[in-house]
Amino acid sequence: MKKHLSLMMAIGLLYSGSLLAQEITLFNGKDLSGWTVYGTEKWYVEDALLISESGPDAGYGYLATDEHYSDFELTLEFQQEANGNSGVFIRSTVDGTKVSGWQVEVAPPGHHTGGVYESYGRGWLIQPPAEKDKALKFGDWNTLKIRVMGDQLTSWLNGEEMVSLTDEKIGQGVGSIALQIHDGGGIRVKWRNITLVKPE
Repeated sequence: MKKHLSLMMAIGLLYSGSLLAQEITLFNGKDLSGWTVYGTEKWYVEDALLISESGPDAGYGYLATDEHYSDFELTLEFQQEANGNSGVFIRSTVDGTKVSGWQVEVAPPGHHTGGVYESYGRGWLIQPPAEKDKALKFGDWNTLKIRVMGDQLTSWLNGEEMVSLTDEKIGQGVGSIALQIHDGGGIRVKWRNITLVKPE
């Protein structure tokens, strides 16, 4: 009980701007230090941006953090080119190009950006209401924020809350943060300002 209360206090202090918050820059703007590529799709740095691009195999591809992260608030910016079908996985593991975990969707208009999908499991857990799709600025820079605390996951797109859910399996998850390239080819997405805040 004391441990639970201490965590809740830390979370409260974390989001009220306390020094207990630890901010981590996940992408240094220079190279892929701290990340591992899975699959044959392309991940590279150009003009201080992280670029994800379909390769010749047109398969699934992932770029995952070497560190595991449990409770955190992740903020990043993305710009979709081509069809832009991608996503951000939390508490996930990758074996080859098979991922186990939960994806916050990054997709073209009408395809549930900000929703939560469980790969190789239950599928869609929650999709944003259709009217929230207007928050997506396709072809321009977007800010995605994901907060994961225990069994609760909430996502925001350009300041608008997209979904919030409580899920026991998510609460039990352990793993990395991973960016995805969907299969099918023709995908290109730019990323920048990938930062994470967590309780110390």
